[in-house]
Amino acid sequence: MENIISLLDQWGERYAFLNWVLPPLALALVAWLANRITKVVLLRLIHKVLIGTVLRHIEGRASPIKAIDRLSNVVPAMVVFLMIGMFKHFPPELITIIKNVCGAFMILTIALSLNHILDWCNKLYQHRADAAKKPIKGYLQVIKIAIYAIATVLIIANLMDRSPLILLSGLGAMAAVLMLIFQDTILSLVASVQLSSNDMVRVGDWIEMPNLNTDGAVIDIALHTVKVQNWDNTITTIPTKRLISDSFKNWRGMSESGGRRIKRSIFLDQHSVRFLSDEDIKHLERLKLIDAYLHSKENELNQWNEQLKNVDAVNHRRLTNIGTFRAYVVHYLKNHPNIHPKMTLLVRQLSPTAAGVPIEIYCFTNTTVWAEYEDIQSDIFDHLFAIVPEFGLRVFQNPSGADMRSMSEFVRSTHRQT
Repeated sequence: MENIISLLDQWGERYAFLNWVLPPLALALVAWLANRITKVVLLRLIHKVLIGTVLRHIEGRASPIKAIDRLSNVVPAMVVFLMIGMFKHFPPELITIIKNVCGAFMILTIALSLNHILDWCNKLYQHRADAAKKPIKGYLQVIKIAIYAIATVLIIANLMDRSPLILLSGLGAMAAVLMLIFQDTILSLVASVQLSSNDMVRVGDWIEMPNLNTDGAVIDIALHTVKVQNWDNTITTIPTKRLISDSFKNWRGMSESGGRRIKRSIFLDQHSVRFLSDEDIKHLERLKLIDAYLHSKENELNQWNEQLKNVDAVNHRRLTNIGTFRAYVVHYLKNHPNIHPKMTLLVRQLSPTAAGVPIEIYCFTNTTVWAEYEDIQSDIFDHLFAIVPEFGLRVFQNPSGADMRSMSEFVRSTHRQT
């Protein structure tokens, strides 16, 4: 190499303009050859070793290879950095500038390579079974910020040809400004630590935040943002700190419990509520679900009323159609194959309203799958709406246009008859 440089110097003495043409061309050619040798020989060898051993069973194998490929760009910069000083005819200021630029380029390349390695580490971590419970993406982003901050200081120090300590000593005076600039990052870091340590949100959780119009599954948790794919397939990006400062509902407990709640009411017309006659009881005894209930209740009421046989019948206890209907719904739900047998089940009567008497059904299905849950809930209420008339009850409904038309036709027909 020294012989080649001496030959170039001799040509430069004869032809002055070659001093500014041949050395840069020769240096560029050597740097290019060093880069090609590194990529073709060394990189392929590393690629085969990694694929054959460490990365054999891991998806996303391109990430570490990409980092190594980028790191190989340090070689030509290092060649230029080491050889530029051999050209004596170059001004010292120009040599210093080229060396500083090469040093800055090497620092930037190393920082970008470390960035790719951290991305690959995150992909590697996601293969763990508990990765969704404790994501590390936020922590890796903090490390990236630190790497880029250090790289920025070193690059500026190289370009200015000054010690990095001089720049760092000036950062103390800028601490308040930096705190203001990185305020969101600091708050997001604290929020990420709290979310992870308290296990508040995981990837895949169904969360609901009405104040942000968010209702869907978490698809990504990063340092600054949490991405939620709503049920209409839109994606909402939430600042991580909002999950700490604002309240939200996490449906993970419902998913893990194995049962999803049904809480709906049937509104019955109050004018249809009455006592059951003997004929009504015989009619309802055809329903196998409450056959035993009716016999047990009749025996209980007969024993009670026996003590009041000399008292007016209005003081006797009697079955009502609404109470019998509630008993029927309870037995129907207990015998339903899709209702969870170990979770709360009750049928209760709520306070009467202008829309009638609410009979609330409170129970849990044995599945948490949305479509299956809706089918089970619909099937239950389809049956209950259809069975209500058997008890002499009516479902409340505000008068509609069809009701008004029927009433008008009834009035007209009555008027014609008179």
